[in-house]
Amino acid sequence: MANLNEYKCRKCGGALQFDANSKKLICLYCDSAFEPYEFVDVDSSLGSGYDEDQGFLTEVSNTWADGETDGLCSYICKSCGGEIIGDSTMASTSCPYCGNPVVVMGAFTGMLKPDYIVPFKFDKAQAMKALQNHFVGKALLPKVFKEESKIQEVKGIYVPYWIFNTNTYGNYKYSAEKDETWSDSKYRYKKTSYYKLYRFGELNFKGIPINGSGKIDDRLMESLEPFDINRAIPFQTAYLAGYFADKYDVETQVGWERTKERIANTAEVCFSKTVSGFTRVRQESGSVTFNDKHADYALLPVWLLTTVWKGETYRFAMNGQTGKFVGDLPLDQKAHALWFILMTLGVALASFLISLLFI
Repeated sequence: MANLNEYKCRKCGGALQFDANSKKLICLYCDSAFEPYEFVDVDSSLGSGYDEDQGFLTEVSNTWADGETDGLCSYICKSCGGEIIGDSTMASTSCPYCGNPVVVMGAFTGMLKPDYIVPFKFDKAQAMKALQNHFVGKALLPKVFKEESKIQEVKGIYVPYWIFNTNTYGNYKYSAEKDETWSDSKYRYKKTSYYKLYRFGELNFKGIPINGSGKIDDRLMESLEPFDINRAIPFQTAYLAGYFADKYDVETQVGWERTKERIANTAEVCFSKTVSGFTRVRQESGSVTFNDKHADYALLPVWLLTTVWKGETYRFAMNGQTGKFVGDLPLDQKAHALWFILMTLGVALASFLISLLFI
C-alpha cells in the first residue's frame, strides 16, 4: 500500500486523522478537512490475487502489492503476543486487547488486504459517554464505582472479520403427537394421534460476520452484532488514519467451521417453527448441506475501553457503527444479598397469600 505517512494535510503538512462524525480526514494542526476519496490515488496500485494460503473455496481476495505496506508498522504486545497494525506516528503504546505495553517491531509484513471496511460512526467522546450511560440503572452496581473507577484506555480498532455468504439445504425429520379430549355424561375420553413429519428446503445466509482475531473473545464480538454489512465500502487506507487495525490470525477455514455451527443452529430453529399445532414434537434427525460458499475479508469498527477500580481491570466494547455497548460490571455483594433475601421473602409471601385463597 502507499505509505500511510502520505496522509498529511495538503495545506500545512500536519498529520490527518479520520473523524467519525464528519466522515472526513481532519488535520490535527490546522483543522483542515478532506474527503477520503481525495486520497484514493494512494491506493491506486492495490493488487488482487487468489487466496492460495487460505485454501478456501475459489475466493479471489485482495493482496498487498510491492511497496504498499511501507508506511505501516507492526506493534507486538509483550503479554498476549498480538500483532496490531498502525502507522509510524501512532502514539499509543499499549495493547488495545490486554492493556499491556506494545513494542514497535518494524515494518508491517502484509497478509491479505481487506476487501471492505465499515468506517467508524461514533468517536472517542461518544464511546466514553456510552460507558457512563452503561453504569446507569444498574441496581447491583457498587454506588462508588462510577465516581472512583478511572478510564485507563479508550482505543478505536478495526477488528478483522470474515464475512460469509452461503446457500444451504436443510432436511429434518420429526415425530409428533396430538392429544384430543372430550367427555359425555359418563366418561372422559382422550385420543392421541401419532405423526411422522418431514421438512426440507433452502435457506440463504448473507453477511455472517465471524471474528478473525483470536485475541478477542468470540462471545464478546458476537454480542456486539449486528453490523450493517450492506454499508461496508471498498477498503481504502484513509479510513485507518488515527486508528489501530488488527491483523487476522484466525484462518478462513477456522472461521468457516464456526459459521457452519451458527447456521446449523439457526436452520434448526427455522425448520422447527414450521412444525406447529401438536401437543408434543421431537426432532429425530436433521442435516444441513452447504452450497456456493463465499468469504470476504473486512475490517469492522470497535471501541475498546478499559477502566480500573480497586486494582481490578474491567473491559468494555462498543460497536463503532451502531453504538451498541457491552461489558461486565462489578457486583455489590451486600446489595445482591439483600436483593436475594427480598426476592425470597416476596415469593414466600405470594405463595402464602395464594394458599389462603383455597382454604
